[in-house]
Amino acid sequence: MLNKTLAGRAAIICSIAFLTLGLFALPGYAQKSFPSRPITIISPYGAGGANDTLGRMFGVLMEKDLGQPVNVVNRVGGSGAVGHTAGATAAPDGYTITNITGEITMLHWLGMAKVTYKDVRGLVLYCFIPGAVNVRADAPWNTLKDIQDYIKANPGKLKASGTSKGGTWDLCRAGWLKNAGIPIDALPWVPSNGAAPALQELAAGGVQVVTCSLAEARAMIEAKKVKSLAVMDDKRAEIFPDVPTLKELSVNWTSGAWLGLAVPKATPDDIVSILEKSVERAMTSQEFKDFMKKNGFQTWFKPSREFDRYMAEDDEIKGRILKEVGIVK
Repeated sequence: MLNKTLAGRAAIICSIAFLTLGLFALPGYAQKSFPSRPITIISPYGAGGANDTLGRMFGVLMEKDLGQPVNVVNRVGGSGAVGHTAGATAAPDGYTITNITGEITMLHWLGMAKVTYKDVRGLVLYCFIPGAVNVRADAPWNTLKDIQDYIKANPGKLKASGTSKGGTWDLCRAGWLKNAGIPIDALPWVPSNGAAPALQELAAGGVQVVTCSLAEARAMIEAKKVKSLAVMDDKRAEIFPDVPTLKELSVNWTSGAWLGLAVPKATPDDIVSILEKSVERAMTSQEFKDFMKKNGFQTWFKPSREFDRYMAEDDEIKGRILKEVGIVK
């Protein structure tokens, strides 16, 4: 009788243990327990640029939503390779998010990093930022034609910057020149760690052209230190409606940067879902909408699975364009 009682108790204990272990394995359990500590958003570029600024806005909004601190850390270096690699190789536990850019579909083509879009899993693609042709406010060129004529007549005399060699703003430069009938090497590229330091170099006279976005150049444009000659979009920007598009000026080229939040590839589905929904809630908030409009950023929404497909397509397109413009052999 005693043995039967002990055996019955043992069976009950085993059943409880089994159910408890099963509970820990359920997605619902992870959803309730995550996040339980601070989250880091890696910005692969310097403070003050669009990547850093937008990352910090998400940090504020996601912290309110998730109830845990969300801190932005700038991991600058290697023309974006350091930050993108750090984010892709972090522990796949949801506590490290990277504010990735189109460079993740370009760095491997350029031989600058091994990291690719295959190493990350998108949460949300949230923004498109067209490039623009920006010069110093006191520069002698007041129209796009002015500076194009000067570059043609004085190849190699001017220099451009905005990001890494072969990065998004460099690709904007290359496509602009090619479609304007100007040799790409007529306006050499000076690599930088983002738009903010490139604009400072422009103001100091170290470079004469920065092909970053109007949004990034906005403060310096409004301070009368920089002027923009054209924007690389299908339509004029709301923040600077007087700036014409390249297409209006007979240059058939549109190009720019995209930004999205991503986690390491092996991050579990349930955690990805929590973070994806938090980002979506941030994007639908009035605070985010007002911030985007005020700063001239264009919202461009693609959820996790669509974002992953988009990165695969973008990688193929970028590789082809980089070869066409001669940046990659």
